[in-house]
Amino acid sequence: MTMRLSDLSHLDLTYTPQGLTLESILPEGFQHLEVRRRLGSGDQAFRRASEAVLTFEPQRATGLRPLTSGSRAVEGVDVLNRLGPVPVPCRVVWMLDSPTRAGFGYGTLQGHPESGEEGFLVERHGEEVYAAVRAYSRPVAWWTRLGGPLTWRGQRWVALGYLWAVQRAVDRDRGRRKG
Repeated sequence: MTMRLSDLSHLDLTYTPQGLTLESILPEGFQHLEVRRRLGSGDQAFRRASEAVLTFEPQRATGLRPLTSGSRAVEGVDVLNRLGPVPVPCRVVWMLDSPTRAGFGYGTLQGHPESGEEGFLVERHGEEVYAAVRAYSRPVAWWTRLGGPLTWRGQRWVALGYLWAVQRAVDRDRGRRKG
């Protein structure tokens, strides 16, 4: 049976504690991941990066083909990504949209091959703009447990892809302003 976006509203999150990717306080008992990238500087870079993150552009750019119950990331929005034929169901558990920080975190739902949370954050430090991806997870499916270190490397590779996607969104905007 194929999982549909409408199926997600009846599913529960598969982990506790929740919401910790916002402040980088990652809990014990999970594999941790954090990658950061400087995107540029100024208001335009921050706004474009924030918009890209809050509209799931990094997920689309890395081939996860997200279906979402809302056009923007807000708490409670369900997200059904696909890793090839494998459904990857998540729910947004936090969202932030302020003048210096914007992003969201989503947690795994029943049927996800992992258990945990992944957060996407754009931050301003003075004029400098950075993006970060933070995650804590542990394998659930037999094939993610069996994958061990290869699974962790794959997650890191995808997280770096998210950051490149946000960088491309900022650069694309910069190119339009120059032309």
